[in-house]
Amino acid sequence: MKYLAITATLIGAIMFSWSHIARADAPKVGRPAPDFKLPDQNGKVHTLEDFRGKWLALYFYPKDDTPGCTEQACKFRDDLHKLTALGANVVGVSVDDTTSHANFAKKYNLPFPLLSDNNGETAAQYGSLLNLGIVKFAKRNTFLIDPKGKIAKIYLSASASRNSIEVIEDLKKLQEL
Repeated sequence: MKYLAITATLIGAIMFSWSHIARADAPKVGRPAPDFKLPDQNGKVHTLEDFRGKWLALYFYPKDDTPGCTEQACKFRDDLHKLTALGANVVGVSVDDTTSHANFAKKYNLPFPLLSDNNGETAAQYGSLLNLGIVKFAKRNTFLIDPKGKIAKIYLSASASRNSIEVIEDLKKLQEL
């Protein structure tokens, strides 16, 4: 009975923490996107300013080479020609290290930067960090950033299978305005 009470207490604490973490504030549409300075799978450092003048699909994902993350990355890879035709870049971000990113990018021929946010600071600025104490993951959120560096569209809990198509559809609509 004692173990049951301890287990119930732990589950309650985890559920409370999970709901609190899940509500971390993402930047708002129309507001400037938080800056970042992160290395990609090849060690090249990227900042938000590097993408000024172009649209940017900045997508956060939990873990390299897992089923959903692989599906999402490969969909962005397969749709990259459509995105670049619309003047957009694609950049993935997770808390995995650059070596993991390099292996993931090579295995699936991913032609866009995968940024390593080891400490989770950038994911946290974008309301996309799931911090469980000893383990951190990026939440599957995507931010469409306009050429001026402002958030144009937010996809919280993005669909791994539809995210790239949603971004393409919204880019077309936003560019008509």
